[in-house]
Amino acid sequence: MTVAYLKEKPAGQGSTPSTPSAGSGMRSAAARLLGSGNGSRTLSFGSDGTSRAVSGSSRMGGGVGTSTSASGSQGVANYDGKGTYIIFNTADTLFISDLNSHDKDPIKSIHFSSSNPLCHAFDPEAKDGHDLLVGVFSGDVYSMSLRQQLQDPGKKPVAYQHFVNKDKDKDKDATAEVLGDRCTCVAWVPEREGIFVVSHADGNLYVYDKSKDGNTDWTFPTIKDQSQLLISHAKSSKGNPIARWHICQGAINAISFSPDGAYLATVGRDGYLRVFDFVKEQLIFGGKSYYGALLCCSWSADSKYLLSGGEDDLVQVSAVAFDPYWSPPNSDETGESIMYRFGSVGQDTQLLLWDLAVDEIGFSLRHPSAGSPTFSSGSPSTHWDNACPPTGVLQPSPRMRDVPKLSPLVAHRVHVDPLSGLEFTSESILTICREGLIKIWARPSNSENNQHTDSSEQVVGNATSNSKDKVVTSSNKAGSSSSSIKQPSPVVFT
Repeated sequence: MTVAYLKEKPAGQGSTPSTPSAGSGMRSAAARLLGSGNGSRTLSFGSDGTSRAVSGSSRMGGGVGTSTSASGSQGVANYDGKGTYIIFNTADTLFISDLNSHDKDPIKSIHFSSSNPLCHAFDPEAKDGHDLLVGVFSGDVYSMSLRQQLQDPGKKPVAYQHFVNKDKDKDKDATAEVLGDRCTCVAWVPEREGIFVVSHADGNLYVYDKSKDGNTDWTFPTIKDQSQLLISHAKSSKGNPIARWHICQGAINAISFSPDGAYLATVGRDGYLRVFDFVKEQLIFGGKSYYGALLCCSWSADSKYLLSGGEDDLVQVSAVAFDPYWSPPNSDETGESIMYRFGSVGQDTQLLLWDLAVDEIGFSLRHPSAGSPTFSSGSPSTHWDNACPPTGVLQPSPRMRDVPKLSPLVAHRVHVDPLSGLEFTSESILTICREGLIKIWARPSNSENNQHTDSSEQVVGNATSNSKDKVVTSSNKAGSSSSSIKQPSPVVFT
């Protein structure tokens, strides 16, 4: 699931949730963080993008927004290329929905006949119009303009650039080759116009330049040790990819760039989180999971902190994300963040929201004898230089007793099926399950009084029945705030 901003929303539209008071409790926190409104919507559609069944109220509550189009086909015909859109895939089709529309149907479906789409990324700063990347099962990548796709009435991608992955290991059998070639993640490189990276299930990551030919023949050196880092550059300066990074043995499950573009984080099937200096092409740090593979990672908006999640013997975390729209209190008057809010979703069908105070971080990535890094001041680059052990060192899992323990601020069951994705916007929180059902949880407005009503929830995607999830509200006003809850007891709402 990708949220694409084709135009920045005007200032003042929507609201930002405030820090919950220390005495408000978990129920009040759930009401303020997930909103209170009056309605839910459910959509079911076939693989060809046609609607099969629609149920639920058509009226939206909370701060999801107002309708910008009447229907999918009519909206595309008069499309002006502005708005906020949700991009998601199921089977061989890529769907696009208007985040702020009351319309139940996706406004666009793009069918890929040769290989199923698996991952996608959007660049709001793209200068040449090609702002959307789509990685497919065959390992190939498509670059295209989101505006052009929305304007075209057809169901095939138009005006795209096709980057063919020709780096095939001839020693693999056919099945292993196909599975290893598949794309696992795509990402635009911040502050580097036209540069993007693609990770694969064989442990390789490729760097592309969309201004160069996507079909030039190229080869890279044979990888002799699958467990070792090997960075190679293409012999031809005219083709793509321009570089190959062999990072690990087994799949690279997720990648994430720091917002300043300095660092690239990867997590893999081998259970390691790795942080690279992208420009220097240098491994800065690596850390091992406690159990199994790592599946997801995400940076804070100031590029200082990094989340990761993955497999565990109790629950599997499939997505993590910082909330960049939440405004924490700043008591030191320096403008530095002293608290972060982030969310996580996983196999247990719950959305968890957490508050992380900087003064609660007692564990350093460095060896204890080397001293502690400065977490609350300095540039992101200085922060990571101070925090990390010697360059290129992969660290074992830290001892459990040395790691601070946090309890969630909110734990709420939001889907029936296991969750696979999480996104924060200025007005809502989006969750998606493995069955393709997307729910949009509206943030409360400043003027919204908490009433004992259903959650403000919009549902789009591959669903066949109404959601019965509720959010418990309280008598406190949504906009109230005081000192934050640092470690409340966890409570699960079902």
